[in-house]
Amino acid sequence: MSGKGEGTFDALRSQLQQAAAAFADGPDALEGILLGIVDDVDRAVREPLEIFPVCHHSPASATAMARRLREKQPKVVYLELCEDMAPLLTELRNCRLPVAVQAFATEVDGFPADWAPLSVVAPITEASAEYQAIAYALDTPGVELVLVDRSSDHVFQWEPRDTASAEPADPDAPPAEEEAALHGDAVGVEIGDLRPRFAELEEHLLRHGRVRHWSEWWHQYVELPLGDCDHDTYRQVMLLIGSLFRRLAPGDPRRVRVDEDRERHMWTRMRAHLAATGTDPADCLYVCGAFHAASRVAEFGVHGADTFEISPSSATKWQYGLIPSSHAAIEAQFGLAAGSVSIAATVWAKNLRRTGIRPYRLDGQAGAKKTAAARKTKATGKNATTGTTGAAAVPEPAALSTDRLSGFLQRPPVLDRLDEAELLGWSVEIVRAARRNGYLASTADAIAVFETSILLAGMRDRAKPTPYDFQDAAVTCIEKDSVPGRRDVRRLVEIMMGGDRIGQVGYDALPPLARDVHDRLAPLGLKLGQRGVQRALLDIASRPELQQCSDVLWMLRRLMPQGAARPIMGERRLGERSIQESWDLALGTHQRALIELGYEGVSIEQVLEQRLRRTAYGPHATAATVLETVEDATLYLRSRRLADELGTHALEVLSRERGVDGAPEVLRRVRRLLAYYRTGEPVLPPWIESFVKAGYAHYCTLLPTAFTDEEATVRQVAATMGFLFGMESLALSLGCDRTQLELAVAQSHPQEPSKTALLWAAQVQLGHLSRAELRARCEDLLDNPLVVPAYPRYLSGFLHALEPVPQLADFVVEAVSNAFARLPDPVLLPWLPTLITTLRSDGAELAPLLIREAGRIFPGRLPVLDAWVPPWRDQPGPRADPSAGRAGENRGVALLAAHPATCDAVAGILGCDEAWERAEPGPSGVALLGHHPDTAVALEALLAAS
Repeated sequence: MSGKGEGTFDALRSQLQQAAAAFADGPDALEGILLGIVDDVDRAVREPLEIFPVCHHSPASATAMARRLREKQPKVVYLELCEDMAPLLTELRNCRLPVAVQAFATEVDGFPADWAPLSVVAPITEASAEYQAIAYALDTPGVELVLVDRSSDHVFQWEPRDTASAEPADPDAPPAEEEAALHGDAVGVEIGDLRPRFAELEEHLLRHGRVRHWSEWWHQYVELPLGDCDHDTYRQVMLLIGSLFRRLAPGDPRRVRVDEDRERHMWTRMRAHLAATGTDPADCLYVCGAFHAASRVAEFGVHGADTFEISPSSATKWQYGLIPSSHAAIEAQFGLAAGSVSIAATVWAKNLRRTGIRPYRLDGQAGAKKTAAARKTKATGKNATTGTTGAAAVPEPAALSTDRLSGFLQRPPVLDRLDEAELLGWSVEIVRAARRNGYLASTADAIAVFETSILLAGMRDRAKPTPYDFQDAAVTCIEKDSVPGRRDVRRLVEIMMGGDRIGQVGYDALPPLARDVHDRLAPLGLKLGQRGVQRALLDIASRPELQQCSDVLWMLRRLMPQGAARPIMGERRLGERSIQESWDLALGTHQRALIELGYEGVSIEQVLEQRLRRTAYGPHATAATVLETVEDATLYLRSRRLADELGTHALEVLSRERGVDGAPEVLRRVRRLLAYYRTGEPVLPPWIESFVKAGYAHYCTLLPTAFTDEEATVRQVAATMGFLFGMESLALSLGCDRTQLELAVAQSHPQEPSKTALLWAAQVQLGHLSRAELRARCEDLLDNPLVVPAYPRYLSGFLHALEPVPQLADFVVEAVSNAFARLPDPVLLPWLPTLITTLRSDGAELAPLLIREAGRIFPGRLPVLDAWVPPWRDQPGPRADPSAGRAGENRGVALLAAHPATCDAVAGILGCDEAWERAEPGPSGVALLGHHPDTAVALEALLAAS
C-alpha cells in the first residue's frame, strides 16, 4: 500500500507491534491484524474524497455529521442507500419520523415465484446521520444528493432469500409488540451496520464490558466517548472499529462477496458521477457505514480500478413509497435490544443541548419551521458558530492525516460526575408510572432504585449510571416477582426514556389509492391518519351519501388486515343492504397495509378485482374458491361482468376435480348464489345454469367412488348427495337425465356404517326403499348384538342425511329416540360427545331442523310425558269405513263438476281434450254381483285358492 510509511501512524504502528510481540507467541497473525487495521485507517484518511463513516441510529454519528456539514458545506453528498429510492426522499418533509423508504414488488419476473412479494425498507429516524445528510442536501441550494448503493433489485439478485432476512433479535429482548410488525417481512437496508460478525468477539466484549447485549456495550464504550470528540478523532475511531470488525468477521465467501460487491458498486457510481459532472472530490462527502469505509477492494477511491460491471436489473416492476416505522420495528428488524433506539433518541437530544449544535431538519418536517438564523446560514453558507463560510473552515487534506488514534486509545476514560438530579427524576418518574400500571410502589422504592442504580454502575466500573443500569435497578426493586398489568417495568422504563415513537406518512406523501380512500371517507368526519381505534356511525337511511363510505369500508375489510376496519353493527350479504352501520376504524395504525395496497393499483376496486382474478386463476384454486370470488365480486364490486367471467371459470375448475373434498362449500355457495339470482334477476345467468347442469353429471359420476373412498368424509358425501337432490329439479329442466342419479345410487356399495345410512336415505328419496323397510332395517340393527356397538355410526349417517333428504327429519328423531331407549350405557355414553361435536361442527345448519321436528313430536309438558306414546309405534285404531271413501269420492266429483273452468285448465295442461260427459249413478256392489253371478263364483274360487 503506497504512502503508509510516511509518519502519520508510525507511532501507533510501533506500539501495536510491541503489543503483538508481548501478547502473542510471535509476530504473525495478531501483528498482521493490528497493523492491517492501521493501514485501513491510513488509506481511508488519505482518500481525496472525504469518507464519513457512520453507525446506524447513532447519536454520536448524527452529532458529528451535523457539525461536519456546517463546517465543510459540501456540494455533493454521496449516501449509502439504494439508488432507486432517490425520488422518494423529497417526500420525507411530509411525514413524521420515523418512517421507512420502501421498494415493493407483488409480481416477480426473474426471481422465484415463492419469493413474492418482494419488499425492501430503509428506516430513517431524526437521530441518524443519514437524515442529517438528506436534510442538508435537500434544503441547501446548489447541493446534490446522490444515492450510490445497489438498487432494490440487486438486493435480491445478490443475496439469496435465506440470507436476505434480518439477523435474529437479541434473546434478552422482550417480545415485540404490534409496532414491531410495521416492516412486515421486508428485507432491511441499514446504513452503517456496525456489529461484530465474529460471535466469539462479541461474547468477549460483552463479558469484559459487564453488559448484557451489544446495544448497551456500544452505548457505554463508543457513544459516550465519541459524543464530545472532534471530527478527526471521530473519523479515525470509527474507521478503526469498522476495520477491526471486518478483519475478524468469519470468512463466509457469500457474505464477503456481497459486501465487496456493494463497495465496488458504490465507488463505481461515485467515479462515474465525478467524471460526468467534473466535480472536485474535495467538495464531496461520502457517507457510508464504517464497515464499508475501511474497504480493501481494488475499486476503492477516486483513483481505483474501473473493472466492476454492474449487472442489469431484472424485469420485475418495483413500486416505491414511504411507510410508517417505529423504534420497536427498527429494533426487531435489525436485532437491536428493545428500547435502544428510544434511548438513542434521548441521548441525541441531550447531545444537542450540551454541544449547542443546530441539527438539520427538512422544512415543514413534523410541523417545525426553520428559524431566521437557520435560513440565513443556509443562504450565506456561513458556519453556525463562527460565522465564517464553510469552505474556509475546511482544513487541508494534510491536516486531516494527524494521528488522533494514539491519544484516544491511551487516554483513560472520562469519568462523568453523577447527575443526581437527573437520576432522582428518573427514579421518581418510574415509581409514578409503576403505580399507574398497578404496582404497589412507594417512595421507598424510588430511593431503592436510586441507590441500586449507583451500586450497579459501581459494580460495572462506571462512575455514572447509564439508562441500562437504571433499567436493571428498576426491574429489581419494583417488579420483584409479578407483573400486575399489561406492561412490565422494563417496558415502562423504555416508555419513560422516550417511548416507542411511531412515524406517520403525511397525506401528500401517500400513494394515489390511499389518498382516494381518505377522500372518499371524508364524509365520516374522522381523522383517519390518527393512530388508535375510532368509531364511525353511518345512518344510511337519513344520509344516502354515506352508502359510498359503506362500500369503501366493506372493501377495506376484505383487503386489509384484521382490525383495520371492523364492523360493529351491520352486515353485507347477497341481496341485503344495511340502513345503519357502526365501524371501528384503525387506518392510521395499519397505514403500512393501506400504502402497500397503493402499490397494486390506483383504486381499491382495481386492487380487489386483481386479487379476485389472482385467486380464481391460481394454481391451487378449487371450484369452491372460485365460487367465493364470484360471490365477492357480486357483493363488493357489483360487477356482473366479472362475476360471469369467474363463474364460467368455476365450471372449468369443477370439471378438473377428481374428488368431493370441496362439495360442502360448493353446495353452500351455489345455493346462496341461486337464491340471490332468483330473487334479484329476471332470469338465471347462463354460467350458473351450465354449472348446475355440469355439476349434476359430475357428482353423479363421483358418487359411487365417494361412497367407497376412505378419505372422503361423511359430510362430503352428504354434500354431494345434497347437490344432486337439491339441484335435481333445475338440472332436469335443463336437460339432465334422472337415470344418471339412479344408476349412481345403484352402483354405490359402501362398507362404512355412516355411509351405509346415507345410501339408505338416498334410496328412500328415490323411492327404492319405503320408510317401513327403513324402519325394519334399523330394528334389525338394534336386535343384532354384534351390530349394536356400531349403531351410533349409523345414526351419524342419518344426521348427515338431513342435508340431502330433509324430509327424513321425523325418522331421524325416531331413530335417535330408539337409540336412547335401547342402547346400553357402555355404547350410548361414549357416543354422546361425538353426537354433540358432530352437530356443532358439521351440522350447525341441520340442528334447528332436528330440534324443530323433535319439538313437534314430543309433548310440551312434563306431566304428559309418562302417558305419551311415540307416534311411530303401531297403535290399534278404528277400522276404516268403506262408505267414507265413497262419500269422499262423491264429494270430489261434485266439486269438479261445480268448477268446470279449473278442471278444463288442468286438462289442457295434461293434454286432455275430451268433452264433458254426465256420469249416471251405477248400481251398488251387491246389485252388481247379483247381475253377474258367474264372475262372483270365479272370484270366490280365486280367493279360496290364495
